[in-house]
Amino acid sequence: MTWNTWVRRIHRWLSITFTVGVIVYIVVMTRGQPAAWVGLLALIPLILLLLTGLYLFVLPYVAKPRGGPGAGR
Repeated sequence: MTWNTWVRRIHRWLSITFTVGVIVYIVVMTRGQPAAWVGLLALIPLILLLLTGLYLFVLPYVAKPRGGPGAGR
């Protein structure tokens, strides 16, 4: 597998962990004032999502064009 495939796969799994972290935080908030570290359950995957998302966003702009002249236009 290429580097790009790994980043895409990691990005997908990070989105799942972020969603779970937000749900856990909401559940804990309904039970009272949560500890500060509970908020990090959603913040850490969010930061990693930002980094992998930016990489995936920039990738088409820095990739070498494929195909012959006028391909994809």
